[in-house]
Amino acid sequence: METSVGPHVRLVKWSVRGYTVSMPSDPDDKRLFELVQFSIHDVGRSVDLARLESAAADAISSARRSGRFAPLRRDTPTSLSLPRPLIVPLAGADAEGLGRLSANAKIYEDGAITIVVRTKARLLIEDLAPLSRERIVSVGASKLNLDEYSALLFDQVMAIVSFAIVDPVSDENRDKETYLAFCLLECPEGPSAYIAAHRGTVAVLLVGEEDPPRLHESQIAAALGRPFSYRPDDLAVFDMDRCFIVDPRADYEDILLIAEHANYRLLELRALDRLLDFRLDEAEKDLTAYGLKRIGDRKSQARLRGGAPRRKFARIQALRFEALFVLENLENSAKIIGDYYLGQIYDRLCAVFNTDGWSRSVERRLDVLSSVYDMAKTDSAERRTQTLEITFIIVCIVLPLVQIWQALVLN
Repeated sequence: METSVGPHVRLVKWSVRGYTVSMPSDPDDKRLFELVQFSIHDVGRSVDLARLESAAADAISSARRSGRFAPLRRDTPTSLSLPRPLIVPLAGADAEGLGRLSANAKIYEDGAITIVVRTKARLLIEDLAPLSRERIVSVGASKLNLDEYSALLFDQVMAIVSFAIVDPVSDENRDKETYLAFCLLECPEGPSAYIAAHRGTVAVLLVGEEDPPRLHESQIAAALGRPFSYRPDDLAVFDMDRCFIVDPRADYEDILLIAEHANYRLLELRALDRLLDFRLDEAEKDLTAYGLKRIGDRKSQARLRGGAPRRKFARIQALRFEALFVLENLENSAKIIGDYYLGQIYDRLCAVFNTDGWSRSVERRLDVLSSVYDMAKTDSAERRTQTLEITFIIVCIVLPLVQIWQALVLN
């Protein structure tokens, strides 16, 4: 059937067995959108920003430190503070269908680098998903998609800042999180009416489905299930890798910043979980190599021989403390706690990312590492006790008996 939604949009909508298809009947209904993509990379334990600013002044002459989280709006408490990165403008590029791309790098002291790429263009909503995936960015003679262009910019930034990274992550172990925001800047009919008219298309954008003709109504409802609005003319919906924002005032920089920090939290937890998982595998191999024995149906017992395993498990204890500090610093890097608007969005993103589940996974691995260390320490203590007992027997029993025997023989 055909329906009208406001003076600007006419839709053809039909439903087949729970599938909803919405197609705009007016191909000239182009709106002003802004696409904002940020890719967050875990590069090391920390970045020495003071050293970077002093030693690479020529390469990053236009860089600046971001200010305090300001202005404080949307019922945001004055106590809220976020990390202050070093922001470095990067060279832009032309993108077919999207116009000129602008870019910058945000270098965080905690060991993360964010590449931000953004552009504004007048588009149909159906054009957003293909343009975000296709190779439309011109770099020299090459054509890149947004992810490839962001990766190119990251390599350029790393060539400048690598000397200031403390304990850098190797290329094969480096991880990243990418998040894409579709921001609608023209919505005279109101955000709720626009979302209702294009709910299938918006859900496809959020889910990232590459074959967009149909989504089941249950998936559409799940994707659009919890929108956020602070004023009557704005709305934001969040998913795992994308969000859709309607705001004619373009007043969403704080929302993007909160989304970036939630992604950073997920990235650090995942990287820490992977590191601990690797160390646990290493500890398992060491246990096997140094004498894991099974005695009947009894519980496995390990006997660690020599100084090498003790030194190795001492390093495990050091890693455990380091992981605890990383987890604590991650919790304290930005305390976004409270029932204010941005806090609600942050809680929603953390729920979507399941950061609590990742935190529990890290804590479980820390407990296992602690058990492994305690076992190694107990084994070492038992060996020392056994050595002392043997020494005591030799000194207090065997030697007197030998002396008595010698005296008897001499007599």
